[in-house]
Amino acid sequence: MHGSVRSSFAALLAATLVTVSPAAADAVADFYRGKQIRIFIRAAPGGNYDIYSRLLSRHMTRFIPGNPMIVPVNMPGGGGIVALNYVANAAPRDGTVLSMITQTFPMDQALGLEKNLKVDMRTLNWIGNMSNTNEFLYTAKSSPTRTLDDARRRETIVAATGLGSIMTQLAAVYNSVLGTKFKVIYGYPSGPDMSIAMERGEVEGRSTSNPQVLAPTAAQVLAKYNFLVQVGTRKIPQYEQVPLLRDLAGNDSDRGIFDFLSGAVVIARPIVTNQGVPAERVAALRRAFDATLGDSSFLEDAEKQSLEIGARSGEELEKIVYGLIETPSEVLDQVRRAIAIRGAEAFKGTKPGASAN
Repeated sequence: MHGSVRSSFAALLAATLVTVSPAAADAVADFYRGKQIRIFIRAAPGGNYDIYSRLLSRHMTRFIPGNPMIVPVNMPGGGGIVALNYVANAAPRDGTVLSMITQTFPMDQALGLEKNLKVDMRTLNWIGNMSNTNEFLYTAKSSPTRTLDDARRRETIVAATGLGSIMTQLAAVYNSVLGTKFKVIYGYPSGPDMSIAMERGEVEGRSTSNPQVLAPTAAQVLAKYNFLVQVGTRKIPQYEQVPLLRDLAGNDSDRGIFDFLSGAVVIARPIVTNQGVPAERVAALRRAFDATLGDSSFLEDAEKQSLEIGARSGEELEKIVYGLIETPSEVLDQVRRAIAIRGAEAFKGTKPGASAN
């Protein structure tokens, strides 16, 4: 069992102590019995969003009063905008809809980056976060860029899904604040497509929040690829030798930028339901989520797929989201300047400005 999985148990225990009253639980069970919950997946099959969502759907039904069936529904498009708009604006607001939304949406709202993002993240009901891993930038072993110093000396081509992806935004920060020379090629549909592009030599690197899938052990992962930097609030166990962005701040301005981005990254696999759902059903979904992520069968299933699990309760996740969106304007201005994208190119005819999945 991964250390990150074990370390999540204390937080899960505290969260699951908050329970739904018996009367409310009976009403929730009566509502859900015989129903379906649809979990809308903002990407095509095969990527991390899809794999994590399907993992949750297989197990969470056991912990929801009434044991409704959970049905995964892939709804790719617009970098997650299509699924979010449906969930927020068109789907039933009764607790029969879940979705893992795009990681960057709270940051995008705070910064006003995504013109098509019309949903206020504060109106959603946050159910929980499946992963607390960091965002890692890595290159193929054959790449001459093995460290950030190498990336300062030479142009390094990296893959991204879209202009609004975390990879594209972080590459801009590395270039503007750390002096690197990353060139982003965006428009790849998914993580597996970016990995294939690395194998073909189209690009030298990419980012991932799930390095565990790259090889059976962390030692093998680090031997197979060059890991340049990780972004998060603290270093991930077994990857302590990879520099942490927060530690690279040269002044208070850099530190403010890096801290904002590090907070945004910890929203790695956020599960939501839409606004207007009765409070007792939101509470039941949150407690079912907490129980699922502490369940031995769920954890065994995750480990078989080399998936990092680091649970964060819906209440905790909500506080992080509000904190990002309500960041002081002077810090947001600094972040906007840092993530200004320069030199990105579309892959295979992708329209400029598009945000792929």
